[in-house]
Amino acid sequence: MVHVLKGYGGIEVDFNSYHDWQDKLIFLEKGQYIKFLSDSFLVRKIEFEDEHVFRNKDVRVLFKHLVSLGYINFNECTTCQDYLNKSVFSQKTSDIIDISSRQWYWQNPFHANQSEYHLIFDIKDIIDEQYKNHLTNEKISRIIGLRGYEAQALFKSKIGLSVKSMLGRKRHLESKKEVAFSDKSIKEIAYEYGFKDPAYFNRVFSNLAGQSPNMFRESMQLKHEDEFLPELYRLLEMHHKGQRALSFYADQMNLSIKTLSRKVKDKLNTTLGQLIRQEIINSAKLLLHTDAPINHIAHELGFEEGNHFSTFFKHHTSTTPVEYRKQLPNP
Repeated sequence: MVHVLKGYGGIEVDFNSYHDWQDKLIFLEKGQYIKFLSDSFLVRKIEFEDEHVFRNKDVRVLFKHLVSLGYINFNECTTCQDYLNKSVFSQKTSDIIDISSRQWYWQNPFHANQSEYHLIFDIKDIIDEQYKNHLTNEKISRIIGLRGYEAQALFKSKIGLSVKSMLGRKRHLESKKEVAFSDKSIKEIAYEYGFKDPAYFNRVFSNLAGQSPNMFRESMQLKHEDEFLPELYRLLEMHHKGQRALSFYADQMNLSIKTLSRKVKDKLNTTLGQLIRQEIINSAKLLLHTDAPINHIAHELGFEEGNHFSTFFKHHTSTTPVEYRKQLPNP
């Protein structure tokens, strides 16, 4: 479990970048990786060493991610806050798992009932076991067992992806990890992931990742030496409240707007404009934890009028600043 106490910038989990990590408790299963894209983060981490915990069917929802980052909303979970505030030196980490799993079910991210969730995560267990195999729908149904096609239909309706698509996503993710973090040859990885023809594996990988396995491996190695993202995040931290023009950041980094935009897109799969807007939202949320008037917060963030800020905030969070503040736990 990762709880970001403070920091600035983005995080990367399994090759996906996230900039909305605030107010979340992040749960990672074995084999996932997390990378902090700036050097300003202060993080609390809890490792759960008791493996039988993960075999608990009610708890696996925290760790077996389906389509994106696994988390619970920290601000909505007062028992989570109480536990973490009072248990800095506690060794009884199972409590936070129980509390968090109850919160996850309460959030109900896929709008399913308890029995439907058990079936969905039973299928996820199968995906985690079978992802190296290229299964047909018929074989998938036989493995799932009774009511196999019904189960697949439920999975598709709740998750938005077929079981076969999820198998492909999992296979691609794990093969990317092998390419990036192991010293195995590309041919060896291809055979290991059920591809009889390494050239075909290269084509599939390139279509999904946008570059060949060898190029992907090289780009991941170069990332360790790359100062581009830390420098960009330093500039955003210093200037996002007053500077929203792309040209300003391009000038500061001695790049053209086109080159800067392309590098941001390549590295973070987002746009510079979206980064700037997300940083404004992050700062707004921090300021809304104080008792500063809304108009003062608006001016601090570079808005001429309080109503302009409220419209902006609601557009990007689906709630107004006043509503957001009311949802915060009492200090």
